[in-house]
Amino acid sequence: MQLSDFDFELPDDRIALRPAEPRDSARLLEVRPGGALLDHRVRDLPSLLRAGDILVINETRVIPARLRGRRIRAGSDIAVEATLHQRMNPGAWRAFMRPGKKIAAGDALRFGDLAARVAGKGEAGEFTLEFAVSGPDLDAAVERVGEMPLPPYIASKRQQDARDQSDYQTVYARREGSVAAPTAGLHFTPDLLERLEVSGIHLARVTLHVGAGTFLPVKTQDVSQHRMHAEWGEITANTAAQVNAARAAGGRVVCVGTTSLRLLESAAAEDGRLETWTGETDIFITPGRRFRIADALMTNFHLPKSTLFMLVSALSGLDVMQAAYAHAIASGYRFYSYGDSSLLWRAN
Repeated sequence: MQLSDFDFELPDDRIALRPAEPRDSARLLEVRPGGALLDHRVRDLPSLLRAGDILVINETRVIPARLRGRRIRAGSDIAVEATLHQRMNPGAWRAFMRPGKKIAAGDALRFGDLAARVAGKGEAGEFTLEFAVSGPDLDAAVERVGEMPLPPYIASKRQQDARDQSDYQTVYARREGSVAAPTAGLHFTPDLLERLEVSGIHLARVTLHVGAGTFLPVKTQDVSQHRMHAEWGEITANTAAQVNAARAAGGRVVCVGTTSLRLLESAAAEDGRLETWTGETDIFITPGRRFRIADALMTNFHLPKSTLFMLVSALSGLDVMQAAYAHAIASGYRFYSYGDSSLLWRAN
């Protein structure tokens, strides 16, 4: 398939710069098999599911991964910005940096009171940063000097502020490690989670630490030539047992976010049973894939020509998703990380 197959026109005013308040008041577009489109609110979710269904949520927690500082050379000191991308070891991270062309291996960097050295530059433009501290000391320093890594389509339109510290974090986030939020989960409130449980709809927890590579554009016209960045995830034996038991009893598996879906499909056996998992996945889901576990996906509205729009097109059908997005745009749905949501049922 070609990249142009996944393009659509999106008016600039459809990009949400703040989340809905309260979170579960956001709109939700249900896309049923065959292409039927139904307008709801996220708070309606308990009535759209049934007892015995299981929601799979990603409990990763976003770290303040954007670091602003200085590159220090003899007689030359310039402002730089690093977005941490992937932890390499207790004292080193891979990072995207700006201005990348003015940074070289061996450069000294300082982000407030946190010192680092550029250990290398990869072919894809990623830098390896070795910090002066490691382990919990490095975690504490990043927490102290870093900023929430708002996506570029928000950060380029307004200044970050204190609200983003909570707005860009799910209410069930537990395990630190992401540099981007699993945004479908931003719509949940404690009240909604309680109503789902009362309705007999259970939660299964997984972890996939989202990398900054999620925002990188697809640059190859032939979609099959695109390569995903690897992200670390974990599915425990307890979660695998929960999901397998729900499926065996006739319950449907509803993934909250593309991160949860990608992790489940990475760990699924050929017979559809979910296996335990610890490690990295670079799974790239495009139309034509046979889904092994996911029956439905709750997800926000994604960018044109993105790997995430390809994923939802694989689940519900490209023609169906093009029609759904056209309906969402015409009906005033809000797009991207702080935008509205959708509930997509698997086409087959």
